[in-house]
Amino acid sequence: MMASGIVFLCCNCCLKARHAQSLSCSVPIFPVQVSRMMWAQIKDLNFDIMCGVPYTALPIATCMSLGFGLPMVMRRKEVKDYGTKKAIEGAYSAGQRCLIVEDLVTSGASVLETLDPLQKEQLQVTDVVVLIDREQGGAAHLAKNGLTLHAAFKLSSMLDVLQKHQLVDEDVAGKVRAFIAENQTQLPTPAAAPAAPKRLRYEERAGLAKNSVAKRCFEIMARKKTNLAVAADVATADEMLALAEQIGPHVCVFKTHVDIFDRWDDSIVAKLQEIADRHDFLIFEDRKFADIGNTVVSQYGGGIYKIADWSHITNAHLVPGPGIIDGLKQVGLPKGRGCLLLAEMSSKGTLANGAYTEAVAEAAKQHEDFVMGFISINPAAWKGGPGSPGLIHMTPGVQLAEGGDALGQQYNTPANVIGTRSSDVIIVGRGIIKAADPATAAAEYQAAGWAAYEASLA
Repeated sequence: MMASGIVFLCCNCCLKARHAQSLSCSVPIFPVQVSRMMWAQIKDLNFDIMCGVPYTALPIATCMSLGFGLPMVMRRKEVKDYGTKKAIEGAYSAGQRCLIVEDLVTSGASVLETLDPLQKEQLQVTDVVVLIDREQGGAAHLAKNGLTLHAAFKLSSMLDVLQKHQLVDEDVAGKVRAFIAENQTQLPTPAAAPAAPKRLRYEERAGLAKNSVAKRCFEIMARKKTNLAVAADVATADEMLALAEQIGPHVCVFKTHVDIFDRWDDSIVAKLQEIADRHDFLIFEDRKFADIGNTVVSQYGGGIYKIADWSHITNAHLVPGPGIIDGLKQVGLPKGRGCLLLAEMSSKGTLANGAYTEAVAEAAKQHEDFVMGFISINPAAWKGGPGSPGLIHMTPGVQLAEGGDALGQQYNTPANVIGTRSSDVIIVGRGIIKAADPATAAAEYQAAGWAAYEASLA
């Protein structure tokens, strides 16, 4: 029977909850009208963007977005294996508040399927707006997941109105109410997540490394009980050498930017190498090569710095393509050097993410004799995780307290970088070089990094 644009059908159909239903609701109302009804429920809430549950709710969310001037993102049910390869499409930023829009809720399962990819993009979701709440457990299920359901209509209230106007008789209304009461939904119990692969100790991974510098780095880390690298971002060569002497006992890697020092010559190289040998650490020139293969051959092996002659490790962007690895390898591999590929960066707004990061990981697999690992931020979130245990992940932007600076650097703690994000080496700059006593600060970071590593083995 039809009443006020709502059609109640007695049938047997299977909804998302996989529960036999004898009641369905068809709402032949224009989406614009529907969007206005739903907007009235949430107009006072605080949110930045909205996302419609695919696919029925997309027209409603679109009307709300256009009608009330709020940005909308879209969730793909089937993520494409080309293009952006993203589950969430649209313009958004991590930390924004997102409203989920749905047409009707029975169990809430479809809403929860949309919640997961939104949260993976670090969007904050606390509210869901729906045209009809069927009152079969959906609101309670969503509440358990931290979501508040806002419904334009509840099925029981709709029945009350239709009965009041004698558009549904008492017998039909009674059957509907009984059905609702007897058919409360239960969300399927999620399958147990597969056990995370056990993290191997550094000494075990040394045997899996195909690059000689990676092998040596793992051995130093295990021997000295340190996963600390210090970024020597100081202005003079004398300051750099003094810093190396101070913090050398606490580090596995000493990172330089040779082109910021006030001078450079063979005597500085000899002194730095002597300190590195005595304190048992590797030298990493953070050159960030980013040119074509023929050019980087000269930049790496020649010029006034002759980086390949003294730096155990260097790094490169993959922006020019894999030819840059071939060029650097031509110079570095015969000298027993290693290269880190920049897969991600710690600066705000970096473009080194997504498909670029995946391409970097794939390129490393093809050159494990020379590529020793990555500069990365969150290898645990990569497709397939951190990858080969013979490759090292080094993460910059580490301090004992989270935060950022005025120029967009984002800081993470050793526990987060090593434990949560599955990196291997913490790179610390200002937290040590700006300290009143760099040696004491380095000892503190060494202890924090190693404790995070030991905890990750449990």
